[in-house]
Amino acid sequence: MAREIKFSLVYRDMWQSSGKLMPRKDQLVRVAEPIVAMGCFERIETNGGGFEQINLLYGENPNHSVRAWTKAFREAGIQTHMLERGLNGIRMSPVPKDVRKLMFKLKKIQGTDIARSFDGLNNPQNLALSFQYAKEGGMIPQGALSITHSPIHTVEYYIDLADKFIDLGAEEICLKDMAGIGRPVSIGKITKGIRERHPNIIIQYHGHSTPGFSIVSALESARHGADYVDVGMEPLSWGTGHADLLTVHAMLKDAGFLVPDINMDAYMEARTLTKEFMDDFLKYFINDKNRYMNSLLIGPGLPGGMMGSLMADLEGNLKSYNKSLAKQNKPAATQDDLLLELFKEVEYVWPRLGYPPLVTPFSQYVKNVSLMNVLQMAKGKERFSMIDENTWGMILGKSGKLLGELDPEILKLVEEQKREFFTGNPQDLYPDELDLYRQKMDERGWDYGPDDEELFEFAMHPQQYLEFKSGKAKEKFLKDLEKRKADHLTKQGGAVVRPETLNVEMDGEVFKVKISWNSDDQKEEPGAALPMEAQPSASNGQFESISSPLEGTFYLTRESTERGIKVGDKIKEGDTVAYIESMKVMNAIVAETSGTVAEILVNNGDEVEEDDVIIKLK
Repeated sequence: MAREIKFSLVYRDMWQSSGKLMPRKDQLVRVAEPIVAMGCFERIETNGGGFEQINLLYGENPNHSVRAWTKAFREAGIQTHMLERGLNGIRMSPVPKDVRKLMFKLKKIQGTDIARSFDGLNNPQNLALSFQYAKEGGMIPQGALSITHSPIHTVEYYIDLADKFIDLGAEEICLKDMAGIGRPVSIGKITKGIRERHPNIIIQYHGHSTPGFSIVSALESARHGADYVDVGMEPLSWGTGHADLLTVHAMLKDAGFLVPDINMDAYMEARTLTKEFMDDFLKYFINDKNRYMNSLLIGPGLPGGMMGSLMADLEGNLKSYNKSLAKQNKPAATQDDLLLELFKEVEYVWPRLGYPPLVTPFSQYVKNVSLMNVLQMAKGKERFSMIDENTWGMILGKSGKLLGELDPEILKLVEEQKREFFTGNPQDLYPDELDLYRQKMDERGWDYGPDDEELFEFAMHPQQYLEFKSGKAKEKFLKDLEKRKADHLTKQGGAVVRPETLNVEMDGEVFKVKISWNSDDQKEEPGAALPMEAQPSASNGQFESISSPLEGTFYLTRESTERGIKVGDKIKEGDTVAYIESMKVMNAIVAETSGTVAEILVNNGDEVEEDDVIIKLK
């Protein structure tokens, strides 16, 4: 009798692997009906990962989105699943235990059935609480093996890792081939090894298309015992996304597996709606390069889920790179040139950082260090001369022990900077915080929301939530969208009208927003006022300037509970004075001279460019 293979549509991941944003709540609700009508999905990935942060970025409440988006699937009896990052929950940095626990309870109430939990270092210790809290919250705990290809990530390693996850409480196993670089035969062997040891465990294969292995890997996994295969669908299948349902379905049917029929009318309706969402605004956040498969990624092994943000990062850093090249009388580079330089540098950096699996957040850390190396070396500076604080946390063991050994080049930096390794349980570094956030909400007169969902959102994504509540997030999003539309028209050869103002409606009130285009032919007008919250100069005289070493978002502190510098504070050489959030990590800004803070020129949350003066010292 033919063995049945079931399908899961990773609709959330389709968008994240293609670009920066994903559909609004009203759009998700519209596409849910035809997805259900296709009649071939047992599971749908609805949220997790960057989903909630992205909602906040364009001024939408993610809790409302999750509840509305999962409703049609719940009513149809289709299971929904989310992706969560273990110690990091659904953000890029570690999360206190009480916030993690609330997450699982809340997401089940909101309509999510399965928690696919992975740890960026494949550290079982970091997932023990995820499995425990998922069960306590009524969810199915699924342990995800972050698949990568290196001398130390062997077939036996992954089979043993699945044993550890199951011992800790995982009720299902997912082979999470996030970069699509798992070799098909090895994927088959891993699946077979898990199936032989655990005959009744559910096994799900998830593979990105990026270098082209995943379609064969899906077949090998199915042949050796997988129960579910994750798929994408047009127009966001393939590329850095996932193999298309139609191809996987036809392949498995031909191989003798029992697969469900597909309602093609519903497929085409869902496809049409997805294309409509792209044409509405989402295409402006999708780089065309992410719609193509790329075998050059076999070497660096960067995951599909971060390629959308990667191309946006390159857009932002190409100007800085070319500025450095121009100073050396070298020809300007294209985005492709910079991408290839980055790929080469990732292959150099990755083993020296201990072979962390290239999955969120550690893929971003390796990529960011590699990109900063390329940019810094173009300026004539040393490799590893700028490592962000998140990456230092990984290096020092604050997310758990790295599987590989650190290179002497990195160990020398640890010694020179007098940093210390951490060998305890990473969760112990992050004490409970829900009471603190309750206090903050009480002070503002904010409601905790149904089932404490607003409290959760604030505690999980404090800075993004504050910008969402203030309307600043929506304002920044609309500015960005207008710029992207104008740039798109320019590339298409059309006439461009660049408005100087934009009307933004928030809670029924209309605000007029000024748009700065930062074009090369525009000059800064004299006498421009300081931002409202920027702190004025303490005195006149000679100043030392502290400039931003890269573009990004300015913050005085890493956490909302910390105290930032203020005018009049004494600063010593080597002190951290502020942070620039860029490429999803926090980069410490260090004073290169001692002095007294005379002026802070930007506000928390302001966007800054490379070389912008942000602080003056007297």
